[in-house]
Amino acid sequence: MTSNQPSRRAACASCLRAQSACICAWVRPVALSANLLVLQHPLEVANAKNSARLLHLCVAGSRLAVGEAFEPDALDAMLHAEGRTPVLLYPETPGSVVADAARLAPASQLLVVVLDATWRKSRKMLYLNPALQALPRLALSDMPSSGYRIRKAHAADQLSSMEAGAHALGQAMGDMTAVAPLFEAFDGFVQQQAAFVPPGVARTRQA
Repeated sequence: MTSNQPSRRAACASCLRAQSACICAWVRPVALSANLLVLQHPLEVANAKNSARLLHLCVAGSRLAVGEAFEPDALDAMLHAEGRTPVLLYPETPGSVVADAARLAPASQLLVVVLDATWRKSRKMLYLNPALQALPRLALSDMPSSGYRIRKAHAADQLSSMEAGAHALGQAMGDMTAVAPLFEAFDGFVQQQAAFVPPGVARTRQA
């Protein structure tokens, strides 16, 4: 009997992408003193241009959790795992507490929290999770232009989740050289995505 259901493409068990679009070749593992928690909005999971999983795969010991409204006890456990002090990578907003870089806990005690979502969805995640609203903010400033040429940005300094996370980790540790492999991984990822042609789609021949 022939099934009428289309066969699913084989997926990579690590990056969760179709094997034809696997990004594991760009994983550059780094062990950092500060740790990382990525909270990914469900709408970003299947986005081929999303870089958050690559960031997670590169940072040893990091965690990626998918959701919009997290169960409070579960979120608290993630935020304070290993007794770390969480700081949220997010711009300053009225009433928020800014994490002064000079007064941050030692890097070995820090957990950098990254919201992987559009700006609109990230604001909703904050609204739905009071524990995130209460975290001190780690805001980036004077950032270089993004290398995220595969996705439209409204400003040159609007970064991908991977770029922003790498800058935040480097800033929290006071050591940007430690996160250099993350930028190398991101560059390779962008090149692959820019050149990717879905199976069954012929390339246009150049004259």
